[in-house]
Amino acid sequence: MALRVLFDHQKFSTQKFGGISRYFNNLIQAIKKDPQFDYKLGVLASNNYYIKNEKLKLQLAGKLLSEPSLAYRINDIYCKNLLNAGHFDVFHPTYYDPYFINRTRKPVVVTIHDMTYERFPEYFWAHDPLTRQKRLNVERADHIIAISETTKNDLIKYSKVDPGKISVIYHGMDLDEPFLTSAVNVPEQYILFVGDRSGYKNFYLFIDAFKELSLKHPDLKVILTGGGSMGIADLELLRRLDLQASVMHVQASDEQLNYLYQNALLFVYPSLHEGFGLPILEAYQAGCPVILSDTECFREIAADAALFFEKSDKDSLITALEMLINDSGLRKSLSLKGKERLREFPLDKSIEKTLQVYKSLG
Repeated sequence: MALRVLFDHQKFSTQKFGGISRYFNNLIQAIKKDPQFDYKLGVLASNNYYIKNEKLKLQLAGKLLSEPSLAYRINDIYCKNLLNAGHFDVFHPTYYDPYFINRTRKPVVVTIHDMTYERFPEYFWAHDPLTRQKRLNVERADHIIAISETTKNDLIKYSKVDPGKISVIYHGMDLDEPFLTSAVNVPEQYILFVGDRSGYKNFYLFIDAFKELSLKHPDLKVILTGGGSMGIADLELLRRLDLQASVMHVQASDEQLNYLYQNALLFVYPSLHEGFGLPILEAYQAGCPVILSDTECFREIAADAALFFEKSDKDSLITALEMLINDSGLRKSLSLKGKERLREFPLDKSIEKTLQVYKSLG
């Protein structure tokens, strides 16, 4: 009899595109091909791109899709009913809401994506429930997947978890899947910044560095993508620095994001901390040279296939940017190293290890 895995709705209700919902969809697609496993997805309505081919009972309910909060509540009720019914062998929540804790005694697998809130509480709202929710998930979990050794070490440091319950399973990329792109109107030369721009993401350090670069390279632009539309503080920063014409935000599909990586002069990822850094692999796949802040996780994932700068030092970042902008040979070298490094992160290995975790509990 196939081992049945229940995935809940959380990230499929809150993300149209995004690394976490894509991560869980990859697991679902692998389970479909493996007769040893079956799955149930606790989603009735969603506009998530990755599950667009799932037969959702309320998929065509336009009002639900136009009101995400309503869809979330309905999906939440549906998941609670599925948990109460208990027709599954392993439960894998897609995020940290602890609503399930008193609803099932079945084995629970929790994926910890990072411990940034715990390492840098000063960058987050004091009433944000995420750290508490994550702790409750960790305490309830029968097994924990950490997406890097850095995340595992942080988890052990900041919680009382038994290290024996943790498996490190890296994210992966499907190296055999066709690399699909969809054209976007882009400037001739641009630096790419992907994802959220708040707090620990170090966006303001990058923009300050770019301001100085723009004086030497007036034709160089910045494209921001992901992270939602630009906030008031972002726009005011660009106005103060007179960069409104040099920095633009593009909301991109996965195919358009591939195009942005492929055509960028370089990709910069200046975060103070990450749990893994999936955009690094995305850039590698597209052959885009990468600049990273010098952090434990980025060293772990990128090895020598990136140019590093001191994470809080604007001059160090400017130096790294100048090196890549002015040295086409270095850009080509990093692009080739990135392609080679990507081979260390095959998606099938990531999925196989995760399915083994399910088997150990089922």
